Amino acid sequence: MGLEFVYAQPVKIYFGAGRLEALGLILEELGLRRCVAVCDPFLRPRLEALRHRLPAICELYSHIQPNPQLSGAAAVAALIREREADGVVAVGGGSTLDTAKFAAAIAYDGGEALDYFRGQRVFPTAHIPVVTVPSTAGTGSEVTQVSVMSYGSEKKTINHPAFMPKAALVDPSLTLSVPPRVTMNTGLDALAHALEGFWSRNHQPISDQMARQAIRLVLDNLEAAWRDGSDLEARSNMSLAALFGGLAFALPKTAGCHACSYPLSEDYGLPHGEACAFTLDSFVRLNADARLEALCRELGLSGAEELASRIAALKQLGGLRTRLSELGDVDLDKLARDCAAHPLMKNNPVVPDEAALRRMFEALA
Repeated sequence: MGLEFVYAQPVKIYFGAGRLEALGLILEELGLRRCVAVCDPFLRPRLEALRHRLPAICELYSHIQPNPQLSGAAAVAALIREREADGVVAVGGGSTLDTAKFAAAIAYDGGEALDYFRGQRVFPTAHIPVVTVPSTAGTGSEVTQVSVMSYGSEKKTINHPAFMPKAALVDPSLTLSVPPRVTMNTGLDALAHALEGFWSRNHQPISDQMARQAIRLVLDNLEAAWRDGSDLEARSNMSLAALFGGLAFALPKTAGCHACSYPLSEDYGLPHGEACAFTLDSFVRLNADARLEALCRELGLSGAEELASRIAALKQLGGLRTRLSELGDVDLDKLARDCAAHPLMKNNPVVPDEAALRRMFEALA
């Protein structure tokens, strides 16, 4: 049988430095007249100033936590109902975007947020339109139907069409103030998205092309963006890498690195990007088949081993944690068991069992 695949991307994308100033025109184009804006806490002053010029923004919510809690999404959903909003504008990192997407999906259907989170209630087909405006270059959440949400220590990646944004406004100038460590964390998250989208068992030709471009852009620009946050060209290229990375994994879904990232975040407190980066070079070596080797040569690298070394060097440069000894008292058996049990591990081209994962983590001790 010949090649068969399906590709869909319904999000309208606006890209360019300074495009935030066109938000009012975009809301008008989408027919949105009464929007709740959700933003990172440190972005609130900028959104307050923008709100004065945009009558379409009727309310502002900024109580967002780094690992977004379900209570925040429930509060935003209640605010949408209270203000009878017809749209949501989400400005910030992945936590803000995921909170807004979850809230908009449940706002007018009623029911408890926990019921949707636990799968006891089905997300509605109709939902409040969301305009996503990322302020970091990494998550790709602006163009995916994914929301990562936590209820206490319980963390879930929920994939549903109800989370798909209506439009994404990607303004690289918003990333100029991102600190170096966050720049490295989110940049390596974008690289993980691209690589996992490329080697996922569900990969297909269009997502492969997005992945290729994202990987090249990260390798060529992440260090420059880390060294000089005011480098708009490097920042723009990293925003483009994050966008392409999101498009690369949106349909194939992520794999082993992300499967391991959840226990590393939940049990040992690693931020999401750092948690994905923790095993990224290990999975490059594990997944080093002929296809990945060919990609590395396309990128001007000698092979997968050089790619793994480049990733390790970026982690060291950014001061990311790379050894289990830096995480405190680690239960290796539980960590390997939880990673092996995560559903995303099945997307990896090589599916390691608990013993193989334990050996991987022992090498990182």
